[in-house]
Amino acid sequence: MRKIKLTEQLLLICILVIVIVVISLGIILPRTLLPIYEDSLYNYLTQSLTLVDSPNNITSKINSEVAYIYIARNDDIIVSDNLYSVIGTDNIDKILSGIVDTKGNFVSNKRLYYYAVMKSDNFEKIAITGSNYIIVMRAEILKIILLVVGITFVITTLLILVWSNHLVNRIKKLKDKIDNIDNDDYDHDIHYEYDDELYTLEVATQNMRNYLKQQEEYKNQMYQNISHDFKTPITVMKSYIEASEDGVETKDKTLKICEEQLNKLEIKVHSLLYLNKLNYFKDKRDSINETCDVSAIVNSATEKFSPSRPEVKFVLDIDKKHAIFRGTSEMWEAIIDNILNNFMRYAKKKIKITIKGGKIILYNDGPNIDKDVLTNIFTPYEKGVKGIFGLGLSIVKKTLLFLNYDISIENEKKGVKFIIS
Repeated sequence: MRKIKLTEQLLLICILVIVIVVISLGIILPRTLLPIYEDSLYNYLTQSLTLVDSPNNITSKINSEVAYIYIARNDDIIVSDNLYSVIGTDNIDKILSGIVDTKGNFVSNKRLYYYAVMKSDNFEKIAITGSNYIIVMRAEILKIILLVVGITFVITTLLILVWSNHLVNRIKKLKDKIDNIDNDDYDHDIHYEYDDELYTLEVATQNMRNYLKQQEEYKNQMYQNISHDFKTPITVMKSYIEASEDGVETKDKTLKICEEQLNKLEIKVHSLLYLNKLNYFKDKRDSINETCDVSAIVNSATEKFSPSRPEVKFVLDIDKKHAIFRGTSEMWEAIIDNILNNFMRYAKKKIKITIKGGKIILYNDGPNIDKDVLTNIFTPYEKGVKGIFGLGLSIVKKTLLFLNYDISIENEKKGVKFIIS
């Protein structure tokens, strides 16, 4: 199928409009204006009768297109000389049989004729003419209308073509911008003079380009951070294995270090896989119908984390009646474990977990978080004041969003509070 350009489409529309206008002016309009033409003709005939004040000037050709009949009180009939040329018959009885009112029309010899009658006590005057008057009047009016409409249409069409050409050029520029969306050498600045829909589309395209660039930069940075994060335990294991082979380190210590580093690497891999899993299933969040008793997850997590830092005291304030939340136990275990894993790095002596009124509040008495860090704290591998956050808090944020919950962080006078609601 041949593609039709926008300019060609507009030209076809203009041609279609011309056809509709011609049909309207040539067929519909004349029929609509016919009563007006007839009224004008009747007025003309009536006025011409006022010139026939006696039978003497009936015979004079007042107007060659109008024939006159003068009927006296004694039924004498006088006709104008042009009666036959106008009507095509001299049969007065036939003509008078068609005249039944003060004005109207009748058909003679398959042609239409119009008449007007003026009566008095002494006489009756009749003016008769054919349809030529209406035809001429219709042609004159149609000519004027066509001239006005034609000029208007030509001017309008030119304006539309100029506007459409300008519109097409703007669309072409927008297409070029989209085609070069990943080309940094292309001029992507906005130069539009009008704040219209195309300008809005241009801005949206520019925003999309900026977003794609940010995502590309973010992915590149994330890949670098992941590579570095995965490389560290591998480098440590490799160093200890080489040291063990050279007799510098014992095999037992080497095995212990390798096991620790492998466990760290396994956690990182599982976290990355879990994060990708959330991204893959984000459109199916409404299909989650399971609920979970978060109090059981919290109790299990405290038992798991307590031995790593015995000096940190866990305080639990849980209302078990309001500890049921939407989601699977696997999801809530990932949420609580990653938050507590973060807390165990920064808490000094106390971690408090409160579950009440549909909210989960996790507090630790560690240092406050800098405002600049708070902005991107949930971004994977975003670097903070003390290094890289990793994937933990990003998993927390994405899992909660998947379950239609939100999380916020507040700096207390002494410590930090995470609020899930």
